[in-house]
Amino acid sequence: MPSPSLVLVVPCFNEAGRLHPEAFLGFAASRPSVRLLFVDDGSDDRTPVILEGLKTEAPDAVDVIHLPANQGKAAAVREGILAGLRLQPDLVGFWDADLSTPLSAVDDFLVFAAKRPDVDIILGSRVALMGRDVRREAWRHYIGRVFATGVSLSLGLPVYDTQCGAKVFRANEAAAAVFAQPFHSPWIFDVELLARYMALPAAPGEPARRDRIYELVVPVWHHVPGSKLRWTDFVRAVYELVYIHHKYRR
Repeated sequence: MPSPSLVLVVPCFNEAGRLHPEAFLGFAASRPSVRLLFVDDGSDDRTPVILEGLKTEAPDAVDVIHLPANQGKAAAVREGILAGLRLQPDLVGFWDADLSTPLSAVDDFLVFAAKRPDVDIILGSRVALMGRDVRREAWRHYIGRVFATGVSLSLGLPVYDTQCGAKVFRANEAAAAVFAQPFHSPWIFDVELLARYMALPAAPGEPARRDRIYELVVPVWHHVPGSKLRWTDFVRAVYELVYIHHKYRR
């Protein structure tokens, strides 16, 4: 079997009520060069059964990893990305299981990656511009803007949105290095992976690391009820951001 162009990791923890198998199967059938890799993060509902059903329906397009216990999104994504890299694709990425960003947006990432081979990391970004359909709860939006400002200052990057659950990486040595070690932060590992990437040395003549990160505004993003994130997690995220700043930018 030829290597896929993209391995897309979908972390899942108790997502039985929010998974849409038909959407994933339809996507897999229409994009044979993309492989879906679901990581069941120790779910205790029907999620494992649903994922195995997807694998049975589309064995050439779907893989499933079952973690023995819940380890958190950071660990689930890392396990999936490392498994995806072993398939030697051109790109690896991860996508939220609730499809707050619809799978049709994957095409935008693939087109951009082909157009800009110099870019290593493509971040989905939720910006409510004209012509975009971005629907978020107000409190999440305003807390997110405060947090994003802190991230920008901490990383020294003008990044708008680190927490959108749609990201794609060039499957190269840099990606392998970024995901090689477990993440300290279970909540804002997205920030930590950017900090790790920025800390990697650049070879002479190569573009600076910051110039190989691109934010791609997603065309649609809808908040889906049932998120495990609460406003109190923002407080914990602040402490983790301080840790990341001191560890990677000291």
